[in-house]
Amino acid sequence: MSAWDYIIVGAGSAGCVLAERLSADPANRVLLLEAGPPDHSPFIHMPRGVGKLYGDPRHVWYFQTEAHDNIPSETWLRGKMLGGSSSINGMMYFRGQPQDYDGWEALGAHGWGWDEMSAAFRAMENHELGDDGVRGTGGPLGISIERERNPLTEAFIKAGEQMGVPRVEDLNQPRQEGVGYAPRTIRKGRRQSTAQTFLKAAAGRPNLRVETGVAVDKVLFDGARASGVVTVATEGAPARTFEADGEVILSAGALMSPQILQRSGIGADEHLGSLGIPVLVNSPGVGKHMLEHRLFGMHYGLTVPWSHNLQLRGVRAIANGLRWFLTRTGPMAVAYGTVGAFARVLAESDTPDIEILFSPVVALPDKSGQLAVDRTHSVTLFGYPLRSRSEGSVRIASRNPLAPARIRAGYLSDPYDCAVTIAMHRFIRNWMQQPAIASMIEGEREPSRSLRTDEDILYAYRTAGQAGYHACGTCRMGNFPDAVLDNKLRVRGVAGLRVVDGSIMPTMVSANTNGPIMASAWRASSLILDGRNR
Repeated sequence: MSAWDYIIVGAGSAGCVLAERLSADPANRVLLLEAGPPDHSPFIHMPRGVGKLYGDPRHVWYFQTEAHDNIPSETWLRGKMLGGSSSINGMMYFRGQPQDYDGWEALGAHGWGWDEMSAAFRAMENHELGDDGVRGTGGPLGISIERERNPLTEAFIKAGEQMGVPRVEDLNQPRQEGVGYAPRTIRKGRRQSTAQTFLKAAAGRPNLRVETGVAVDKVLFDGARASGVVTVATEGAPARTFEADGEVILSAGALMSPQILQRSGIGADEHLGSLGIPVLVNSPGVGKHMLEHRLFGMHYGLTVPWSHNLQLRGVRAIANGLRWFLTRTGPMAVAYGTVGAFARVLAESDTPDIEILFSPVVALPDKSGQLAVDRTHSVTLFGYPLRSRSEGSVRIASRNPLAPARIRAGYLSDPYDCAVTIAMHRFIRNWMQQPAIASMIEGEREPSRSLRTDEDILYAYRTAGQAGYHACGTCRMGNFPDAVLDNKLRVRGVAGLRVVDGSIMPTMVSANTNGPIMASAWRASSLILDGRNR
């Protein structure tokens, strides 16, 4: 085809959803471009095998953040393959709270309230718990609940009840508050990435073309209208141009989409001018207002042999890997987080303000980037403030698309985030001291054991915490003076260009972001198709 109705840049959590939905109409000619390879590695589909890929630059992007304000430089990982980060993430599936989306609408993102977003979630879900009026069952995305039940996880849930957190079957009910077995994007022992659930269903359509190994440099314009994209030239391949008759849609993620816009001449005029980039649209919000979850692993030794650590080491790991290949069951068929909780730790909070994940594994990246599993029985508790307010930024440092961007995380720069973090850390520690679980706990381990004062806690979260890999907000929509997008995700100041990924979010959602990004892409598809058919 000489030109396309839709060129989608990035085959990740949003891009694959868009490609499937837009190409469902045979009249739409859709091109999906992905910088990484196909998702052929079996470790992608094995839920606990993905750690094998974290040190593999063929499948993973590595973004280096800048050190600032006692926050060291970090390496942020993102998926570089069909499925994007949905192919390497922790597979937790949470929707967030109705207040998140109604809050978006109040900020000018009309049509993105809970009524619309809950309908998108339902439409894309195929939930094993069945349709209860909230969950969906007819969609392509398989959702399951962690099935392993042992005395340790039951004790953790009981301890939560002793803390006043109710036990619930489904943590995605609108009220959200509770503790229970975590919902995951796993079905029949296999990861449910967007490549496997959405894109695979559309693979045979003649009006859809998927190209892998193609990274995009910038958007091309005919006047103020997007007319196509130009790809990144490599040593073995010159730059290519793809033309669009209809729209270009950036779904490269909250770290990459703003970079593409900036290289295309859409961004803060002073920044672009300093790099010699002609300014097409002065849009100072591009790359700003980045939100991210900041978490910290609290590790506890056990007096009981119910962690998964030893099952993921040495000969047992090999045996369990073979078991997965043969039966899709066993320790390799589950997510790292088995129990989740949403709770309130600030007196003024009307809805949950923290998320906690309980993992029967202690695994930390070694120097090579591979996960190294603890040799003893131990567990990890991860927690983070849900609606983080601290802002960071993403700015290109060069016109060269291969040059690293300047990424500033901005963790814990807002007093609200600091207050929630301190209260959350003490809340988790108190949880693990409840009678239901105390006898199973050998003790809290470093680095968290020695944290006593508020200052200790904040310093540890800043210097030894980690990203939730939930960056969003860098091309936000809404009625802000510097909003990059309108409520239909069209880039302000030009025609024929949209952004659809985590960067669109006006505020952080009360959830891991993979589910909300997929639902946002589903919602965006409806808006695009409705506009085309009118």
